[in-house]
Amino acid sequence: QVQLVESGGGLVQPGGSLRLSCTASGSIFNISAMAWYRQAPGKARELVAVIRSGIGTNYADSVVGRFTISGDDAKNTVYLQMNSLKPEDTAVYYCNVDGDAFYGGRRWYGMDYWGKGTLVTVSS
Repeated sequence: QVQLVESGGGLVQPGGSLRLSCTASGSIFNISAMAWYRQAPGKARELVAVIRSGIGTNYADSVVGRFTISGDDAKNTVYLQMNSLKPEDTAVYYCNVDGDAFYGGRRWYGMDYWGKGTLVTVSS
């Protein structure tokens, strides 16, 4: 099975920075996209940033110029560098990875995996 493990969340003051990491373990390959979503209390989950293999990156308008998504293919890891954090960035951040996997003796195509989330709190 494939699992995503996130780290890097925590409490930070407005204007501060955090770096989130998400590593996919297990037999996953042909990763087509890696993304970060977030869900604030009482709100729907929203896409924050995505990196698509061979295409590039996209960001939510609210984080453009402040957040940067990057990936390390060799480590099956995606990062989210968050700068100039604002209280409205407070949310649980989820990692999402799309790719193929191999387990149970067979190949699984076009799978979609989610991490359990890491809490980011921006407050003074």
